[in-house]
Amino acid sequence: MDQEQQLRKQREQDAHDLKKMGYAQELLRDMGGFSNFAISFSVISILTGATQLYGYGLQHGGPLQMSAGWLLVSFFTMLVALSMAELASAYPTAGALYHWSSFLGGRAMGWFTACFNTMGQFAILAGIDWGLAAFIIGLLGWTASPSNTIAVFTALMFSHALLNHLGIRVVSWLNDFSAWYHIAVVFFILIVLSMKGFAQPVSFLWTFNSTDGYSKHYSFIVGLLLAQWTLTGYDASAHVTEETHDPRRNAPWGIFIAVAVSIVFGFLMLAAITLSIPDLAQATAFGDNALIEVMKLRLGPGLGSVLVWLVCGAMWLCGLGAMTSASRMVFAFSRDGGLPGHELWAKVSKKYQTPANAIWGLFAFALLLAVSVKNYSSILSIAVISLYLSYGLPIVSRLYARWTGKGGEIGPWHLGPYSTAIAVVAVLWIAFISVVFILPPNEQAGEMMLKVLVALLGIWFFWSRARFKGPKYHL
Repeated sequence: MDQEQQLRKQREQDAHDLKKMGYAQELLRDMGGFSNFAISFSVISILTGATQLYGYGLQHGGPLQMSAGWLLVSFFTMLVALSMAELASAYPTAGALYHWSSFLGGRAMGWFTACFNTMGQFAILAGIDWGLAAFIIGLLGWTASPSNTIAVFTALMFSHALLNHLGIRVVSWLNDFSAWYHIAVVFFILIVLSMKGFAQPVSFLWTFNSTDGYSKHYSFIVGLLLAQWTLTGYDASAHVTEETHDPRRNAPWGIFIAVAVSIVFGFLMLAAITLSIPDLAQATAFGDNALIEVMKLRLGPGLGSVLVWLVCGAMWLCGLGAMTSASRMVFAFSRDGGLPGHELWAKVSKKYQTPANAIWGLFAFALLLAVSVKNYSSILSIAVISLYLSYGLPIVSRLYARWTGKGGEIGPWHLGPYSTAIAVVAVLWIAFISVVFILPPNEQAGEMMLKVLVALLGIWFFWSRARFKGPKYHL
């Protein structure tokens, strides 16, 4: 059997698997294993999260945040990712986390999972492009006024929405390019900084520093937002399973490899940049522009600016992948009648075979969130908490199903006897960060999450509970 016949046979099998779960093959299935990995790797984007919050990390823990903080968060994040990968292998649908919770925990659990994930998708889009807008304004020397930031932010969001509307082939190619681009830029940063010579000894990485006025332990804990914001968004591999060949294997490997590679390259990059700090007090005083100024101080304004522009390119690609992932979540949830106006958001462009209305709806709501929440780190806290709650609910549902003797389907990619223990620790970590990231200085995130929770409870009990039937497929 030649390669073309094998591919055709696999497509037929993938469509058959999807049909068994109650859905027709509407989206274009044209992504391979590398493309599936690339979209998660691009959305995680160590060149986005770790750089946008670099100044925040210096203020809340300093170099110790870039070493011990990164490794601590990486360990527990990998446990969450492993549990999610196992579920992606069992239920390869565009609804991803929402379907997993529904199949294993019931329609209420599925509905809340989808709502938290959708909220997180709005916030992650807003966070990525708002941070990128701030970087661009700083590099161009413009005044960092609200009007300038909103204008640049809107243009960036529009570019992501337009490309996602035009077709998955273009976006898939850019996501493949993005993975190589991220790796190349990280290597370039490591090489250039190494050739220049580090300003600090390796022991500097274990230096604690804080300018926030909190106690040492509290400052370090709230500073974990840097690493946790970076290591977020790997559910993208699961959201595009209906566009991926052999998703029962490619999607879980996409999640696992994206997180593993991000952990290693993120640590190396943060270590190199931190060891290049000439003066810690001066770097910390730069605040949100700390990374830009450290690069300029160490490499000169010319080469330093070039490196930061390369980082901005990675941020743009990250936003593109985030829009792809988010639109598939909104499409899948709307397809099952879960969102107000679901008939509109579930429509697929006949010409481009993409969820066009979901894409432009995300554009509008992310813009609204960005202008409503004035504290940037609070936007990121909302993204992290919302997304990780949506990660945790399907894992809890799997644990509940096992406890009641209804373990659910097991895919070809699974954790064997370690599955339950890994899942329990993953859920405990999600509970921990959900509390930590609504504490000062991110209390605005707590206020917003409380309002969201109250609103969701009201919508569920007074509207959705009577109308929402859940996914078409039920175990």
